[in-house]
Amino acid sequence: MSHESVEQGIRRAGGALALLRNSPIRPHTFPVAAEFTNWRTEQRAWRESVALLDQSHHMTDLYIEGPDALRLLSDLGVNSFARFGPGRAKQYVAVNHDGHLIGDAVLFHLEENRFDLVGHPMVLDWVQYHLETGEYDATTERDDNSYDREPGRPPKVYRYEVQGPNAVALLEKATGAPLPAVKFFHMTTFTIAGRQVRALRHGMAGQPGFELFGPWAEGEAVLAALLAAGPEFGLVRAGAKAYSTANLESAWVPAPFPAVFSGDSLKGYREWLPTTAMGSLGGSMDSEDIADYYVTPYDIGYGGIVAFDHDFVGRAALEEIAKKPRRTKVTLVWNADDVAAAIGSLYRPGELPAKFIEFPKARYALHQSDKVLAGGELVGISMDVGYIANERAMVSLATVDLAHSEPGTEVTVVWGESPNSAKPGVEAHRQVEIRATVAPAPYVQFARAAYRDR
Repeated sequence: MSHESVEQGIRRAGGALALLRNSPIRPHTFPVAAEFTNWRTEQRAWRESVALLDQSHHMTDLYIEGPDALRLLSDLGVNSFARFGPGRAKQYVAVNHDGHLIGDAVLFHLEENRFDLVGHPMVLDWVQYHLETGEYDATTERDDNSYDREPGRPPKVYRYEVQGPNAVALLEKATGAPLPAVKFFHMTTFTIAGRQVRALRHGMAGQPGFELFGPWAEGEAVLAALLAAGPEFGLVRAGAKAYSTANLESAWVPAPFPAVFSGDSLKGYREWLPTTAMGSLGGSMDSEDIADYYVTPYDIGYGGIVAFDHDFVGRAALEEIAKKPRRTKVTLVWNADDVAAAIGSLYRPGELPAKFIEFPKARYALHQSDKVLAGGELVGISMDVGYIANERAMVSLATVDLAHSEPGTEVTVVWGESPNSAKPGVEAHRQVEIRATVAPAPYVQFARAAYRDR
């Protein structure tokens, strides 16, 4: 296993962008069955009945415990912690000293002085680094995802997401009791198959539901009970393909480019962070200034959770950014004819085809950064793209300049790389321009207006 640091890798490659564009690290995948039925039916289930998604394997958990655990998290998080007691969770967001996003994850407040930070490693690594190099009376226990965990050791906990209009009815049958009233992003407990199950009220696809978790050894019994209760409610197990697109309906951007690859203030972190912990950069963005790839919380929909009621890394910068945000998050609905033409180019001999568009999720790097143009000028970045069978639409989540953010605005997404990078998922191809229409984020009306209140 390589012990090369990111800082060493940047020097070896001749720059951060060269290192990331040609990284052999593939996008994160979901190490569960790709499909239990087919991904179209599985996508429909969370809209029409109820879907069960297995989250046990693809996320990393960082357990933080001790008298200074909350202070550590508060020092790095843009969120308010004024009323964040045990039994609650939040979308935790951290930025660098310039106010650019490091990453986000879900933070569970499990017990007094004990937390679980769950998600992609970007923000978890940032928190762990500051604990190890700062003066905090706290400890961590890390449970990597099933790709990175040492062979033969199972996850510490199981996680099952149950969501859809029939989720509550399913859980009431599985528990044998009415569900307790619980607010969005609050936790409660159930008893299923004689096991106590902790449950977070939320929904990855913007539908009503719960995330259930408990000790790994009890997971099979809980799963069996859910499956046994499911037929009358139209329960469908969702595999990795469908699950990878759930964020497109709820408008969560899963892996924005982390702003850690430049600046003297972050050199110590880059020297601590191994290259095995970073991701790859893909897409048509071709600026040689790495700062052009960075985003702020306001760019991708987290402005509402920034709280200036405490000191944190990046606060001063965000206070200035908040006065005049540059961009905002939108959904881009790709033109069907242009998508069909790009796919059709694969079947026309004698010409270099467009970059392969994989279904249902077309992102081919962990950090996808495609140019969004208006009148030939760069006005934003498209960051995550895939097909929503429920809408029969190819969409991407993007951040665009405020002047081009009104629904109905016509823009263009540049798909493919020029020149082609050396990433293993990149074949010889040509860039194409795909027309797109700006739509709200979330794209689905229910996710925008209703599900947090259910």
